Amino acid sequence: MASGLVFFSSISPCTASRPMARASIDEKTRPPMLSKGAFSPPDWAKHLNPAPSSIYCLAQLPSPIHRWDLPNLPADTQVWIKRDDLTGMQLSGNKVRKLEFLLAEAKLQGADCVITIGGIQSNHCRATAVAARYLDLDCYLILRTSKSLVNEDPGLVGNLLVERLVGAHVELVSKEEYTKHGSEALGDMLVEKLRAQGRKPYLIPVGGSNSLGTWGYISAAQEIEQQIEAGTCPRFDEIVMACGSGGTTAGLALGNHLSMIKSKVHGYTVCDSPDYFYDYIQGLLDGLHAQVDSRDIVRLVDAKGLGYALSSTGELELVKEISEATGVILDPVYSGKALHGMVKDMVCDAKYWTGKKVLFIHTGGLLGMFDKLQQIQPLTGNWRRMQIM
Repeated sequence: MASGLVFFSSISPCTASRPMARASIDEKTRPPMLSKGAFSPPDWAKHLNPAPSSIYCLAQLPSPIHRWDLPNLPADTQVWIKRDDLTGMQLSGNKVRKLEFLLAEAKLQGADCVITIGGIQSNHCRATAVAARYLDLDCYLILRTSKSLVNEDPGLVGNLLVERLVGAHVELVSKEEYTKHGSEALGDMLVEKLRAQGRKPYLIPVGGSNSLGTWGYISAAQEIEQQIEAGTCPRFDEIVMACGSGGTTAGLALGNHLSMIKSKVHGYTVCDSPDYFYDYIQGLLDGLHAQVDSRDIVRLVDAKGLGYALSSTGELELVKEISEATGVILDPVYSGKALHGMVKDMVCDAKYWTGKKVLFIHTGGLLGMFDKLQQIQPLTGNWRRMQIM
């Protein structure tokens, strides 16, 4: 254990490794990598409608679950981690689960290109660009940046490097333009422009978070259920995750509710408010005729701190210290903020978390760390000129 770690003691109350095991899940139910196959919902989700009929296999699944030995937990509390950061290299993270269904629909509709939208370091946009290229689809990315940079080359930092290497078309808009028009209108504008050029675009919403994309994490709930049944991990009292666009949280919360998992799901919101996400998730659930209230299946907690993709020193210190203590590197925009929120919860209400078995969903996003280099460098150290005798 590294010295000088602060963890829980660094967060004032109410203010601010073991080897991986792999479940014996029958992977024959998934089509070969980069190929299309039929999709059948879990028995407990067959009443949801509409249900996808097909899936493109893009992710390396099942992602492993292993014990995560965080220090200074409340008494008898265990934290386990589901490594959805290991769903692939270029496609790392939670977004690929949604894209397996969204791009299957795009191909079914005869699309020759896809459009999506996000922040300048959007993990979803990077994943979409890679997945689209795998399936021989052109990709257009509407990326939100600052007014002072919107007319400049966006560079090659983090996710942008991967997006541009695979040939994505980058369309920059300012934050002000994004606020004025909204993501749907901006997407529709580009759809019409491409159609006028004879293209057949398929529009994917922010984060891939629509009712179809929600199936990605309904299926992930089935995967967790199977891992529990296979003895890979225990039954969990609590499930913790970041909530950034709502689709991952909606799918996992619904799957948890319908399956035998029956944990309490905590979504730590990294942008917008919990009330906004309760309403947005409700729309996704209604789109599937789930007949369930979002407030009954997930607890949402504000964890955005300084704002979306803005990191406080305390958040980055926690990410650094967790990396040094456990070898697990969290991204600063999503999982890092979710862990920071969970730690604050445990400090504020240690009694609630005492003795609990907690599953933390690592949703990936490591490339976003490269956008934080100036903030992170003072926290690293650990170097010197070697003295050669």
